[in-house]
Amino acid sequence: MASPIGPVVGVIGAGQLARMMQQAAIALGVELRVLANSPDESAARVIVDVRLGDYRNLADLRDFAKGCDALTFDHEHVPTEHIRALAGDGSAVHPGADALVHAQDKAVMRERLTAIGVPCPPWRRIATAADVEEFAADNGWPVVLKAVRGGYDGRGVWICRSAEDAAEVLASGVPLMAEAFVPFERELAVLVARSPHGQGVSYPVVETVQRDGICVEVIAPAPGLDPEQAAAAQRIALTIAHELGVSGLLAVEMFATASGLVVNELAMRPHNSGHWTIDGARTSQFEQHLRAVLDLPLGSPSLTAPVVVMANLLGGDDPDVFSRYEHVMAHDPGIKVHFYGKEVRPGRKIGHVTALGTDLDEVRARARHAAVYLTEGVYT
Repeated sequence: MASPIGPVVGVIGAGQLARMMQQAAIALGVELRVLANSPDESAARVIVDVRLGDYRNLADLRDFAKGCDALTFDHEHVPTEHIRALAGDGSAVHPGADALVHAQDKAVMRERLTAIGVPCPPWRRIATAADVEEFAADNGWPVVLKAVRGGYDGRGVWICRSAEDAAEVLASGVPLMAEAFVPFERELAVLVARSPHGQGVSYPVVETVQRDGICVEVIAPAPGLDPEQAAAAQRIALTIAHELGVSGLLAVEMFATASGLVVNELAMRPHNSGHWTIDGARTSQFEQHLRAVLDLPLGSPSLTAPVVVMANLLGGDDPDVFSRYEHVMAHDPGIKVHFYGKEVRPGRKIGHVTALGTDLDEVRARARHAAVYLTEGVYT
């Protein structure tokens, strides 16, 4: 393999986030290296420097890190103690273990956010049915039970409407925490970036639309959002990034309620709520993340159009999505389609489409039409 020309960023994990990072790396002159479990993974199909290994194995991680100018992540599942060991070896790891643990462990996250005054729902660590009933006595039913570690895209989250529901979840033996159910008006997300020397930027606040716990649509900027509330959401996200010592991207998912904003989840990596930035922002989230982990000046997060809508492509029963390219391209030449190099399975995120324009209803309809036709082959 030829010697690298520019800086080398090692990405632990080879999913679609690492794949889309490659697009930004090319223009920046950054060489990506990915640690993949298999050569068939999404990023491993398009990146030259692929190392096969297990992110749970410290020896594999140490071997992977050799020659990298910075290390970062495609997911949050690398054991915290391994991240500390890599940093102890002298590797520049972004985000570091002390920050990333707040995206890995929901109870640690809630403890820290509560301590720094971030608005959170009432919560408690629980171990028994009696714990849940005591929490419900204080906060009412339903109670939201969450796996402390490992949950994402709606997995590891259970809305329990009775003690019997909670007992079924507790029987799994998974470490859990309880949260009060939040009667929200809509879901928002704020994507911010922070570099190791402390520069921070925030993208516009977006609205996310969920179905069965999976994000299906993102609207940027969040329509009709009061400017003061938008500024408050950005302040919350930047405060979290600063207080937790985040380096790289931070996605903060929030509930907008009648009484204000409540923080729901954190992710410390490029995030589904920011995929619209590839086509809809001056600096994509993937370029921004690379800039941040290399401690380069951060780019402009401003929109390239008044309205941007991103719709996720979820696999359906018909795997032949590529045969439908022609219709989508001919029907709307302005639509941008991004596929993740994944086999089609029902419910699996296989890509996304982005539409830009000036009228929200028109842009949203264009994105939905393209997404439905590509995945289902029907006209809407």
